[in-house]
Amino acid sequence: MKTTNNFKTGSRHAWSPSFPAVKGFILVSLLMTGLSVSLMAQDAIQLEPKFTQPTWWFGAAAGMNINFYRGTTQELNLDLTTPAPFHKGQGVGLYLAPLVEYRRPDSKWGVMLQAGYDGRDGKFEHVFTPCNCRGDLSTNLGYITVEPSLRFAPFKSDFYIFGGPRLAFNISKSFTYSQKTNPDVPEQVANADVTGDFSNIQPVILSMQIGAGYDFHLTAENKEHQTILSPFVSFQPYFGQLPRTMESWNVTTLRVGAALKFGKGKLIPAAAKAAVILGDPSVTFIINSPSNIPVERRVREIFPIRNYIFFDIGSTVIPERYVLLTKDQVKDFKEDQLEVFSPKKLSGRSDREMAVYYNVLNILGDRMGKNPAAAIRLTGASMKGKPVGLAMAASVKKYLVDVFGINPSRIKTEGRIKPRLAAEQRKGMKELDLLREGDNRVTIWSASPGMLMEFQSGPNTSLKPVEIVGLQQAPVDSYVTFYVDGASNAFTSWNLELKDDQGVVQHFGPYYRDKVSIPGKAMLGTRPSADFHATMIGLLPSGKTLQKEANVHMVLWTPPADEEGMRYSIIFEFNESKAVDIYKTYLTNVVAAKIPKNGRVIIHGHTDTIGDEATNMELSIARANEVKSILESALTKAGRTDVAFDVYGFGEDVLLAPYNNNYPEERFYNRSVIIDILPKK
Repeated sequence: MKTTNNFKTGSRHAWSPSFPAVKGFILVSLLMTGLSVSLMAQDAIQLEPKFTQPTWWFGAAAGMNINFYRGTTQELNLDLTTPAPFHKGQGVGLYLAPLVEYRRPDSKWGVMLQAGYDGRDGKFEHVFTPCNCRGDLSTNLGYITVEPSLRFAPFKSDFYIFGGPRLAFNISKSFTYSQKTNPDVPEQVANADVTGDFSNIQPVILSMQIGAGYDFHLTAENKEHQTILSPFVSFQPYFGQLPRTMESWNVTTLRVGAALKFGKGKLIPAAAKAAVILGDPSVTFIINSPSNIPVERRVREIFPIRNYIFFDIGSTVIPERYVLLTKDQVKDFKEDQLEVFSPKKLSGRSDREMAVYYNVLNILGDRMGKNPAAAIRLTGASMKGKPVGLAMAASVKKYLVDVFGINPSRIKTEGRIKPRLAAEQRKGMKELDLLREGDNRVTIWSASPGMLMEFQSGPNTSLKPVEIVGLQQAPVDSYVTFYVDGASNAFTSWNLELKDDQGVVQHFGPYYRDKVSIPGKAMLGTRPSADFHATMIGLLPSGKTLQKEANVHMVLWTPPADEEGMRYSIIFEFNESKAVDIYKTYLTNVVAAKIPKNGRVIIHGHTDTIGDEATNMELSIARANEVKSILESALTKAGRTDVAFDVYGFGEDVLLAPYNNNYPEERFYNRSVIIDILPKK
């Protein structure tokens, strides 16, 4: 198979604990996780030098040990055996240690060493002696600990996990034992507290630890001297942690703390820098124009129906952007004629598809009428509380019962604070309002195959898609791409000036990325072809400008009347690239089977505008390549090598996104990969 991959591939995205330490370790880990030009040509403008990430880091770590005692202790030393044995206890000890860390900036792996004071203090749960006197035992155990660890950053990000042995040397072993008087004997004289040292203490303990941390950069990453603050959590199980050579007392520890690390980077030589700002070929200007620029393309689109109805925050009324029918209109409703029932208002982009989605309640009611055995569950979720979520679900149920005449017993409702598959995660810190808008919804679930997307099941499965036939305006392969290699480092912004062979000048921009795609029709209009002289004008930090020029020939082309493309969409959940796995059978058995001999498949990935722009770009590419890989594998198994692939990743680019981002439903549909299947021209 021939493949044109327009971007580099990117990537983005048990057991039940039986005691509190493990639960705490997992929770904190998730919080860290569900929680990363020396010369300016003739102008001689000097930029600030740049440095690599340090390889060696030095600093100190501090934290607290949350210690959990289990087992039995009674004979404290040769002079004291308590009347009743102690079994369980807990406490907090201090942890202080200098550290050294080695890791190459381009590697996921590294090593760490911490050595310092390790407190295992605690207090046993009180017991009662045969005289009905309460006994208390507190311990003051201290060690010098040496902890070498192997460090691994699975995503080459600031999140890392670590693990290794723990070698501890005992330096403190004191205890305090107190025995109260019998409350039934008021005149009894109180006993004095007994202090001493435990006997039979292990002088050396060999155990292990695992943990996770996150590096927060307190200084810019390209500075010579850099500082990092790293909160961390580690878990040290009781294996090997028996303080004494007698009895069965053992210690399990959950450590929570932070490390302050300092490092020194190396100066990047001028020849090795990512972008030299001025002078050829420091900034490269290239134009990629398709040989033919389609005006429009006839497309038969298989459009998935998301099984969500989004409500306005604080309201339990179905929003007016959804199409709501009267009982008299139900008889005229048809899935293949949805243009008759259009929403009151649309946001402008991809009106055809959103008009289909905003009929989701009517599609649902119509299908339930045609499938009398089908039942559904409506789950309303609202941060305002479960009663509000339940009221949202009840609004949807009432509409289906009153308008479509569905038997109420076929519709179950429930209320939740968050949906089962929520966009807002505990680690989320930014754009929470937008995430919560997406979680304020009613989810439709059904076990009836007649209601659901083919080859799918479960509470988050999309409803069966609707087929739309229409004209696709400005298809993705019609865009002209302008590459300004190094622009994001060299310029504060850049603009385009296009002058055609008739002297007409058009202006585009400003832009801030290295690459921009513009629909060809926006430049050609109705002209069949034109020659353009393009000038890239970059604004330097000094206020001066740098210009680059190139020529390009554009041709407007209208496809044959009998050419009709097929379009499929794969929808992802928030911040996910592997969700495509649930579509694997669908892509293999349905989509791949529709690719004609010598056909062409255009795959483009998108995200919504929530989150970091660079991360969203990587995510969209990962999504597109996941889909391509599955289709390619299906074709290979069928013995086919005749299909050409074009793969694009557009990230959150609002000019290239399929939909706007004004409403949560638009953002949900923007989290997609769109597959266009074209016959051989």
